[in-house]
Order: sequence, then structure tokens, then C-alpha cells
Amino acid sequence: MGRRSRKRSVAPETKAAMSDRYARSRAKDDVVRQGLEPLAKGERPGAVTVAAAVAAFLALANGALYVAGVDIRGTDPGVFGLLLFETLMGAMVYGLWRMRYWAVLGFQALLGVTILIAGLSLAVASNLLAFALCLTILALGTWLFWKLIKAMARIQMPERPSAHPR
Repeated sequence: MGRRSRKRSVAPETKAAMSDRYARSRAKDDVVRQGLEPLAKGERPGAVTVAAAVAAFLALANGALYVAGVDIRGTDPGVFGLLLFETLMGAMVYGLWRMRYWAVLGFQALLGVTILIAGLSLAVASNLLAFALCLTILALGTWLFWKLIKAMARIQMPERPSAHPR
């Protein structure tokens, strides 16, 4: 039997060290969770409101540019792509406004892709305006992404038993 085909055993001291690290990590997570306050009735985190406004702005601006006849790289954008984007952004606005976890998570996924593209675009920015635009998108997108992490944690928090008298 070859060496690679056998499963290597982990030394007991290595297992203990890994277990200790996991325990410390769980303890840190518990401390952070204890510091979070569940959302009060009617409370809306500012980052979620900003995300809803950004999604609404993108949907409206995209529709307005299409109606105005703006060409993208010398070609007319397709109606299917426009409708798909408008539907996606409309769902994001609705979900973010209603503070749905899926909407915040989906918006963060789109924001992450945007941050990645803006960061990579810095390498090929051909003028100062393009560089400044990429840097602005990168900075603001990263800030919003970071703020939405805590908002997501508070949205998915279960209500504490002491919060509701029985």
C-alpha cells in the first residue's frame, strides 16, 4: 500500500491543541454575541437603510439611462438584461426595506463582487478620473460591506426570553 493511500493519524497533542483553539474561538464568539442587542420593534440599522437607498438609486439610474438611450461601449443594452437587473434590484430594495436576512446577504454578495471588480480595475485605470472612481467605489463599498455584517448579525438574532414578559 502506498504512503498516500493510508490515512495519517493526528497526534493526540495536536488534537488537544486544535480543541483548545476551537474552544477559545467559541468563547470569543460568545462574548461578541452577548454584546449584540436584538433589533427593537421598528428599529432599522442605518447600514441597511443606506443599502436599500443604494439599490434603489442603481435601479432608477439604470432605467433612466436606458430610457435616455445611453449606449454601453457603442452598443444598445438589451431589454432582457435591463429587466433582469431591475427585477433583482427591486427585490433587493423590498427585502432590505423589510430587513430580510436574504436581502442583506444577497446585497453583500453583489457588493463583494463590485468591490473585487473595483479593486482589480485599479490596475488598469488609464487616467486619474478612472483611478479616483475605482478608489471611491472600493472605499465606500468596503465601508458598507463592513457595516452590513453587524446589521446581519442583529437581524438574525433570536429574541431574548427576558425581552417579552409572559
